[in-house]
Amino acid sequence: MPEETPEPAHGPTGATYTRWPAPAASAEPEPLELPREVSAESEPAAERLPAPEPAPASPEPAPAVVPALAAADPGRVPAALGDPPFGGPKPPLYAPGPGAPVGARADVDGAVLPDTVVDGAAYGPLTVRAASVRGDSHRYHAEPRQDAVVVARLGASGEDTGVLLLGVADGVGSVPRSHLGSHLVCREIVRFLDEYAGELARSLRTRNEKALTAVVNSAVGSVAESLVRAASTAGHRPGDYATTLRVLLVPLDPAVRHRALFTVGDGGAALLRDGTWYLDVVGAADGEEAGIIDTRTAALPTTRVAEAHLFGPARPGDVFVLCTDGLSTPLGGEEEMRGFLREAWGGPPPGLPDFLWQLQYRVKSYDDDRTAVCLWEGGP
Repeated sequence: MPEETPEPAHGPTGATYTRWPAPAASAEPEPLELPREVSAESEPAAERLPAPEPAPASPEPAPAVVPALAAADPGRVPAALGDPPFGGPKPPLYAPGPGAPVGARADVDGAVLPDTVVDGAAYGPLTVRAASVRGDSHRYHAEPRQDAVVVARLGASGEDTGVLLLGVADGVGSVPRSHLGSHLVCREIVRFLDEYAGELARSLRTRNEKALTAVVNSAVGSVAESLVRAASTAGHRPGDYATTLRVLLVPLDPAVRHRALFTVGDGGAALLRDGTWYLDVVGAADGEEAGIIDTRTAALPTTRVAEAHLFGPARPGDVFVLCTDGLSTPLGGEEEMRGFLREAWGGPPPGLPDFLWQLQYRVKSYDDDRTAVCLWEGGP
């Protein structure tokens, strides 16, 4: 969650989120109703982005703005990616890499959390890339990463009746142990929903939003109770573990093209389709002062119900991005960032090192933790 930092935050304010309604059931599903469109024509030319290193020729070349590792001669180390690129005329004041580690004496739980994690998965036509990076402000102040990320399979292995769970959690920045809450929530939501994998798969196949919502809210309530118990056992207030949660549920049956999204609190969900970004962050509400980011948000364990809905059908080539507001806020407000990530993620899925490097595209004054899970959709 955004905190007071040496550089005042600026960007979209009082972010609101547009629900993606489930299409009516029919033999031929209606196309996805998308939020506001950000067209490629309205964005800056590619030459405004940092100059890339030339990529080596290959059947599927890397995007032009993303330098690829050149093939190394035997016994030689390949070229490095270097520091992440940045938008604007000057780089942010913070260093582009990890800073001081968290002190174990002050917070042993925070000290053992890694600065950065990267993950991925592939199942049939689905490809996933995920990463969570400690923000510049937390690095500067030697504070732990409060975001968490999860990529998990629900249901019995080897069956298309299972469900892929992709999730991000953002610990509330104003409370002392939200980094524990975010990681606990990711583990507990997987534990609970795994027992209901078959029911979730049926709800997705039949597009039964009511049944889906019932299971999701039971899971959210159970996870909230887990947070309360963990806090009480450790002698802390439940509110000290406050965290948001955003989860995407994807059926592993390639014939089922609808997905489910449920959320508690803020964050982002965006779709990159045919070179166009569709964002659910629509900017400041009328009458609000520009340049002020509203950090009030629903959060577990106080909030025990989720906003849940179905959307689809997914198309081959779609890239769905689920993220914390460390990415959704600059993505909604910075054209250069949207242009860079369109080129980076609009083709074949990148490798894990490239994805991590791309996610760290830097924008001055956006110094929060940044976490995202991206899903590349293949053919049916």
